[in-house]
Formats: sequence, structure tokens, C-alpha cells
Amino acid sequence: MKSKPLEYLGEEKIMAMMDEADSRALAEVVKARRDIAAASRDAAASIGAGGRLIYVGAGTSGRLGALDASECPPTFSANPKQVVAVMAGGKKAFHRAVEGAEDDAFDGAASIAKLDVGPRDMVMGIAASGKTPFVLAALDEALSRGAAVWLLSCSGKKGLPEAAANYRVIALDTGDEVIRGSSRLAAGTATKLVLNRITTTAFIKLGKVYGSLMVDVKPTNNKLVKRAVGIIAEVTDCAADEAMESLRESGFKTKTAALMRARRLTRKEAEALLRVKGGFLRRALEEGKHA
Repeated sequence: MKSKPLEYLGEEKIMAMMDEADSRALAEVVKARRDIAAASRDAAASIGAGGRLIYVGAGTSGRLGALDASECPPTFSANPKQVVAVMAGGKKAFHRAVEGAEDDAFDGAASIAKLDVGPRDMVMGIAASGKTPFVLAALDEALSRGAAVWLLSCSGKKGLPEAAANYRVIALDTGDEVIRGSSRLAAGTATKLVLNRITTTAFIKLGKVYGSLMVDVKPTNNKLVKRAVGIIAEVTDCAADEAMESLRESGFKTKTAALMRARRLTRKEAEALLRVKGGFLRRALEEGKHA
């Protein structure tokens, strides 16, 4: 029996179809765990060596890269230059489609040259189809400059172009969209999941957390100040007012404040110890215990 046209279905039925598509997307991400883990290692190595993780995409793919990049500074106190997003069509394309931008291979290569990409950098091309000319040209340019090069695709391995043989690839097969061709749906969901995993794991490995605590959070508003105070209080087992005092003395650096409070250090001493320990709060606390 032929199914009803999509527009004749009830709202819950439409959502059930989307649930099924998103479930497939998650399953594909789980299957690709080893490749995603390898990408996170490359990202951590690049950032740790003073390089950058650079996302390159067009349309939805580019916007998801920009979203992930923009979340790294407030979440991990990352330098905004450590995770960078390049969008086909430039900044205006973040808000409105720019016709033909994704087909501009010359501009893709030029965007990498403009960033002066080099061997310390990692460039992650994001293309739901795996074939976006802007993205592939950017990856080829990055490859010629010695960067670590990755391609994230949602069309499976069979849909990859010949050039992909030169890159490291995360190939997901998210299948047909509920609305065909709308890559902001299941493919977008899968892409967001992958990018979350890459940067979160990379920054964990760079010492940006203490257990599950966001100890490098930037307390830039009242909500985040309260979160920072809670983190300091939990790490050091102190009262909220004491945690707030340390946060102020640290210049509102959560990790530094926690170390100052726990080990009765000055801000200068805490910052120096964190540098020696590669930014890892746990290592700095253990050092303090044995001092």
C-alpha cells in the first residue's frame, strides 16, 4: 500500500519519521567512533603544538562548523584562534545563502592560503555530500601545505570523490532525509554530534576539565559566575563565599582560583604551577599534595 504524502501526515507521524532518521544518524556516528577518536587526537596535537583546528564548509555544514568553533572559547577558555571556521561565501553566508559559493573551488583554496595554513594545523572539511568543490579545493590546498587533512561526509564511502583517497575520512551514511536533500536534518544532526566529539575530546586531552567539571569555563555572565563558584567549591570543599573570593583574586579564572584555594597559593604561584603541569588541574593538585 502506497504511503500518504508527507504533507497529509499528522505531526506526531512526521516526528516519528524524523526520530527514525536521527536514530540512523546516531548509529552511524557510533560506528565511526574509531575514526572520530583519531580526528580528536589530531585536533589535540595541532592545538597543543600551537596550531589550529580549521573547519571548512558550505551551507549547513559550514554553519555547524562555525557553531562548534564559537562554543570553544566560553566552554574551555580556548583562544578564538585555536578553532576557526571557514565558510563558503564568507561571513554573510552564515546568515543567508550565497548562490554558487559552494562551487567556487578557487575561493576554497584561497581561503586556506589566506589563513597561511601550515604543518601544525588540522583542516576538517565538512560536506554532507562529500563532494563540495569549495571544501575539496580547500583540503587539497591544506594538504599541499603539510596540514593534517580530514573530510567529514554523510553520504557513505561510496559517495566519496577520488580525491578523498588523499585525506583521512569520517564517512557516515545517514541515508535519505525526511525532506530529500535537506542536509540540516539527519546529516546535520550527525555532523553536530561528530564535531561535538572532536573538540570536546581534544580539549579534555589538553587539560581543560577536572573530572566532568568545566574548570576552564569563562565566567562572563551571572549564570557562569555561579557555575564557576560551584566548581571551585566542589573541587576544594569550601563555602560559596570563599570560592567567590578566590575567583575574584584569580582574575575570574576558574581553574586558577580552584588551585589557589586548594593549595593556599597566590595567583602568580598557581598560574606558574599550572603552566608546569601543562594546564591540568589534577596534576597541579597532586603536585601540591606532595610538596
